[in-house]
Amino acid sequence: MATLGSLEGFQPVSLRQEGDEQPSETDHLSVEEGDPAKDSVPRSMSRVSSVTESTLYPNPYHWPFVSRKFFVTRPGAIESAMEDLKGQIAETSEETIQGFWLLTEIDHWNNEKERILLLTDRTLLICKYDFIMLSCVQLQRIPLSAIDPICLGKFVFPRMSLDKRQGEGLRIYWGSPAEQSLLSRWNPWSTQVPYATFTEHPVKYTSDKFLEICKLSGFVSKLVPAVQNAYKNSTGSSRGKSLMVLTEPILIETYAGLMSFIGNRNLLGYSLARGSIGF
Repeated sequence: MATLGSLEGFQPVSLRQEGDEQPSETDHLSVEEGDPAKDSVPRSMSRVSSVTESTLYPNPYHWPFVSRKFFVTRPGAIESAMEDLKGQIAETSEETIQGFWLLTEIDHWNNEKERILLLTDRTLLICKYDFIMLSCVQLQRIPLSAIDPICLGKFVFPRMSLDKRQGEGLRIYWGSPAEQSLLSRWNPWSTQVPYATFTEHPVKYTSDKFLEICKLSGFVSKLVPAVQNAYKNSTGSSRGKSLMVLTEPILIETYAGLMSFIGNRNLLGYSLARGSIGF
């Protein structure tokens, strides 16, 4: 299985160019020789630097004032969500929760959506959670015995696509894309999509706690054996089959992408502090 890339290895980079070690003409102030009267007049000159310096950080959400805009990073928010979902699972089923993860779902129109993923011994649950009101808005249940295959790889787009993304992700199938209707494929709000695509949440690097629950490789390491165990315990057609884990590019079939271009750059798929509107 391929190891997903990360940005953790970046080092600060200086943009000082070669030859900038030599003093420039603006480094020293000079007074032209000439009339003594002119020489006695105070002259001030401001130095204009021609060199800019910049620092490249692994992730912009390292900055506290940026990360605090995400409601999930507020004290107690993720813990409240976990306890809330534990209670809902306990009321509706007798399944044992094996883990929680905070990831970003990328739908079939390339829109980013904040999601909590729960893994039990029989089910994968994808939760849309409102971290502002601290309530579960939507809960999608996927039987582990129906999952096949699992794909890991870099995101790719059609050649003529205008809105592309970089990075790597995970796609989980529980049905054949060939069986997806044309209406469902071109409907941005369709829920009849037989797969889900995920990548790491932007707040991954804000703390050790989020580094653990936002790590995509950690989720995959738990999902694969859970699906394999579900195959063994299944009484249906999936009993005895083996899970396919593929390393291949993940195609997101969008072309114009105007909606995702606006939504993703404004983080509309996240519970986010938007600032004050009134005065």
